Amino acid sequence: MTRATIKEALLEVSRLWLHKAAAGEMSIETVDLYIQVTERFHRYADAHHISRMDDVTRDLTESFITAPGRDRRNNITLIPGNSTRRQRRSAIASLFAHARALGMTRAAPLLDSPPIKRDPHSPGTGLTGRDIENLQFHAERGMPATRHAALLALLLAGLNSAETAAATTTDLDLPAAEVSTAGGTRTHPRTCSLNEWGAYVLGLRAARLERAGHGPHRLVTSTKSSRYGAQASVGAGFNDIARNAGLATRKRKVEPRDITRYVARQVLHETGQLSEVARRLGLSSLDAAAGLAGLAWQNGEASP
Repeated sequence: MTRATIKEALLEVSRLWLHKAAAGEMSIETVDLYIQVTERFHRYADAHHISRMDDVTRDLTESFITAPGRDRRNNITLIPGNSTRRQRRSAIASLFAHARALGMTRAAPLLDSPPIKRDPHSPGTGLTGRDIENLQFHAERGMPATRHAALLALLLAGLNSAETAAATTTDLDLPAAEVSTAGGTRTHPRTCSLNEWGAYVLGLRAARLERAGHGPHRLVTSTKSSRYGAQASVGAGFNDIARNAGLATRKRKVEPRDITRYVARQVLHETGQLSEVARRLGLSSLDAAAGLAGLAWQNGEASP
């Protein structure tokens, strides 16, 4: 196909992304993100009177990558952060790479574009038992809506943010104090135990949702949200809890993965087995389990 429009390329490449997700080569959250970003790029290019892939220039793509946007709270962000710009660049680069492979364009507007600097890797925040109690207390400030408390309970059970976003009322077995998850791109399906507090607040949340109508209902996100949007909503909700608890500040970042690290350390302390950490978190790699638990397991020493 010659002189393909951006819209035509978007349709074909989106199908290819979805096929890759079905084959386990991409996460569905990444596909959702790429589709959202490239649809915005299509509108941006249209506003600049550019409709065809071959007419897209490096200047246009770079101006889109650095364009003002909105954050998760819908506030205008004049200068997008490094992570936002990397997401935009990655999505556009993938769009053009696959469109070229499909014969829809010869353009490569990002070919000589310099990489966007990554923020320094964070080892995460080491949460303590007292921190967890503090988070639980402040999560309950949302009662009787119970969303924040339910969100924290799912994370404490060992679900990651994507699994938490997808969890529904039918995944709960409250008499057995368990929650099941279908897993994700990098995690296996499994059933996780709920602590007493988690079973209590999830019971309240499920009962509230059932009163709103026949289910199943997503426990903490909207069914109208994309997978990427739902996962982002979990992150934003957890950030609200952490800020209310005084744990997340301008100088200290706390994120859902820090709860996963806490759960990994607790499971390792209780069982002494990395295999149980991996099972609880749905991981296939003992190295990944050790990293989350803060254990340099190959030489038997705890990580600093």
